Order: sequence, then C-alpha cells, then structure tokens
Amino acid sequence: MSSSTITPWVVGNWKLNPMRADALQLIEEFKALLQQQSISPEHCHIGVAPTAIALTEVKAQLDDANRKIYTVAQDVSRIAGTGAYTGEVSAELLKDSQIEFVLIGHSERRELFGDNVEILKAKLQNALSAGLTVIYCIGESLEQREQGAAEQVVLQQICDIAAVVKAEQWQNIVVAYEPIWAIGTGKTASPADVQAMHAKIREGLKQITAFGADMAILYGGSVKAENAVELAACPDINGALVGGASLNAESFYQIAKAFAQSK
Repeated sequence: MSSSTITPWVVGNWKLNPMRADALQLIEEFKALLQQQSISPEHCHIGVAPTAIALTEVKAQLDDANRKIYTVAQDVSRIAGTGAYTGEVSAELLKDSQIEFVLIGHSERRELFGDNVEILKAKLQNALSAGLTVIYCIGESLEQREQGAAEQVVLQQICDIAAVVKAEQWQNIVVAYEPIWAIGTGKTASPADVQAMHAKIREGLKQITAFGADMAILYGGSVKAENAVELAACPDINGALVGGASLNAESFYQIAKAFAQSK
C-alpha cells in the first residue's frame, strides 16, 4: 500500500467544547449533511472526539448515522484497569464502553497537563494492550522550528514511543502531526511545508516499523474548509485532526469531503 492509497482520516477534536445541547445539535446537523450527500467509508474514515462526559451519549447518537462515524476519546489514563484512582478513565473502561479510539500526546496535554514522555508511554502501552486504536500526536513549537530543529523534534517524539510498541501494534497507530504554533492560532503551515514534514515522518516510520508505509499521517493546525482541498492533494497528508472547524457541521463536512475526493 502506498501513501496515496491509504484511506484518509478526518477526526474532529472538540476539546473542552461544547455544551450538551449544542453537541447533540451539531451531530444532528452533520448527520443530515451526510444524509443529503454521503461520504463513503471506503474513501474517508470520520471520527469525533467529544469530552469524556459525553463519550457514550455521542457514540449512541453517531451510531444512527447512515455510515460509520467513530467516537474517539481525547485522552486516557496512565493507570490500567480499575482501582482507587479518583478521576481517571482507563483504556479498559473505554473499551468496555465500546470506545475504540483515543488521542494521545496532544500538545495541550503535554504543555498544560504535564504529559511527559514516560506518562505518554504508559498511556500508549495501556491503550494498545486494551485493543484501542491510538491517534498519536506529535509536533514542534515555533521556537524549535525557527531554530531549525523541527524535523529532529518530531522524529524524536516518534522514537520516544518505539520501546513500548510491539511490532504488530504499529498497525493500530495513526500519527497526527500538529505544529504547536499553528493550533488554534489561525496560522497554518503551507501545504508544501506540511507535505515535506509528512514525508520525513513517513521515512522515519519506515525505519522503525514494517507498517510505516501503510500508516495514516494526519495534519492538524488550523485546518479549515478553505485550505482542506489543497492539503488533501498532498500525497503524504492522509487526513486531518480538526479543532475549531469541527464545531461547525458544514465546515467539518466540507473537510471530510475534500479528503474523500482526493484519494
């Protein structure tokens, strides 16, 4: 499988949004758009990552759509199983609630909540052991990019997790490249710059795992309907992790449509 034949992913990361009534309305609006003009699951995987408190209700509502839409957890505990760990949600509890996908390593978790390499490795190991598919986020800061260290930083973030990923588990990982300076800022790297970084990530993955050529590499960083077509045309950009634009049904639909039509 070449990178051009990988089925793209478009995942909406709602972060700490929205209120319950707005979330339910957003889903209904998105489902209505799919009803009017469906996007084939063979052409694009679609996922939504709501807040933890909304996971099961959102999943139930998405299950009524005219195609598969995955429910994605935004985070998972570094603690496995069950026990006296107030406030935590383990990979096993997600799996038990039929939540099969999880984001790990988002820059907001790294920067605001102290998710260092050891914590991320524990989360990743737990998620993969429980049978979840992981969307693993990587990306450099503006300072690191200006210092010419962007590629080194991003490739190191992949190497950091290699020790805890079993050979066969790499096929259960999707990589999301999110330059930190472009998340929620309205700034976006040029499609050429993103493609160049994705090509480097692809090279790095191929050196680490036999599945490297087949893994989806998503781009996140102020992805909007206005730039989705150009990003989707790049051979090593296999989808998008969408922030703010995923809170608007029409915008999210147009982004998914752009990637579905590009492959």
